[in-house]
Amino acid sequence: MTIQVSPNPIAAELTPAMKRDAFLAHLLDLAKQTQPTQAWLTSLRDRASEQVQSHSFPTTRNEEWRFTDLSPLLEVPFTEVGSRESGVGLDALDRFVLPEAVNCRLVFVDGVYAPELSSIADLPDGLTVGALSNLPDLKLDTYLGQQPNSDELFTALNTVGLIDAAIVWVPKNLEVETPIHLLFVSTAGDTPTFVQPRCLIIAEPNSSATIVEEYGAIGQGQSFTNAVTEIWVEGNAEVSHTRVQRESDSAFHIGKTAVSQARDSRYTCNAISLGAAISRHHLEIYQAGEQIQTTLNGLTIAKGTQLADTHSKIALTQPYATTNQLHKCIVDDRAHVVFNGKVSVPQAAQLTNAGQLNQNLLLSSKARVDTKPQLEIVADNVKCTHGATVGQLEADEVFYLQSRGIDAESARNLLIYAFAIEIMNEIPIESLRDRLAKCLR
Repeated sequence: MTIQVSPNPIAAELTPAMKRDAFLAHLLDLAKQTQPTQAWLTSLRDRASEQVQSHSFPTTRNEEWRFTDLSPLLEVPFTEVGSRESGVGLDALDRFVLPEAVNCRLVFVDGVYAPELSSIADLPDGLTVGALSNLPDLKLDTYLGQQPNSDELFTALNTVGLIDAAIVWVPKNLEVETPIHLLFVSTAGDTPTFVQPRCLIIAEPNSSATIVEEYGAIGQGQSFTNAVTEIWVEGNAEVSHTRVQRESDSAFHIGKTAVSQARDSRYTCNAISLGAAISRHHLEIYQAGEQIQTTLNGLTIAKGTQLADTHSKIALTQPYATTNQLHKCIVDDRAHVVFNGKVSVPQAAQLTNAGQLNQNLLLSSKARVDTKPQLEIVADNVKCTHGATVGQLEADEVFYLQSRGIDAESARNLLIYAFAIEIMNEIPIESLRDRLAKCLR
């Protein structure tokens, strides 16, 4: 897989530092092209603009970006496409539709809400699912843009362009049985496009919901998706969140998921990364109460020359918390995957239980993985483990399957499937599990 780039007038005859500054300024200008009508949103965007201007575009000299080179981005003249007509019909969404969520689907095309493609007419009483632009009376200023570390460069850049968002608000004591599907589709064509999707999910006390957040592409043009999702899980609430990234082979994808959990809450994230030439998912969990449960399952499949980066941070701040993270990577050809997971256990987080494991399967001698699981422990009465493994398909296992009448290719596929199935089985929607399983063949 080769990234095709077009000449970028911004990058002509500039030093590398000047290119980065000019590119970031260009993205900032694109983000400012649309203006909101709400005063509080204007104030939030202005503050985010100042935060972006205080940052520099990341390079491999930055520790957090050490293994992820974004320089190919600088060569592409992206344009904002949020106001153009997409021309996407329901038939083009067939491969994304989930039968279990057919009556609870919110669709954004190139960052713009598409009501004609969405299906939210038959919702349980009290449940709010819709676009920010259609919910002017909803009081969101205490939630939107208020997660810790919202001043991070790409998060702030997304906020600068914030004019619409996918909103899910589950009222207290409501258990939503139907999965809620948030679908973001890019339709990049001849012109490289820049879109910034935003999600806000609020689960009030004693509520529960299952969310599928999916990023896909129609066509193979170049695009840059800078996505941010904020999730608030309040007291004794439960959120099951599956995030799927399947953008085109020439796309760039940077995603941020920030989650705040209150006492006795439960949050599960199943993060699946399959697409994009260069992708990064940054997952941050803030446990703000006692007896919180956090489960993070991840699967990255990279091939060709893909670069797929997963960063996570789990901050435990109170006693009696539990967190368990398992992230698996399958790497083929000349692809490169990165995993950097941090678990912070301060003095106040006594009697907590934290586990973290990254397992990697290399299918090619030229495949590459950089893994760095981290535990930062100050508390002295805790149970914490972490680890990483890197391996290849065992010839003995392939031979054993062949001796039972299975051809070599099928034997190889079966072993790959066996490696990934532990993560796949955690996805609560059967049709999505079956669809993703085909990517392993």
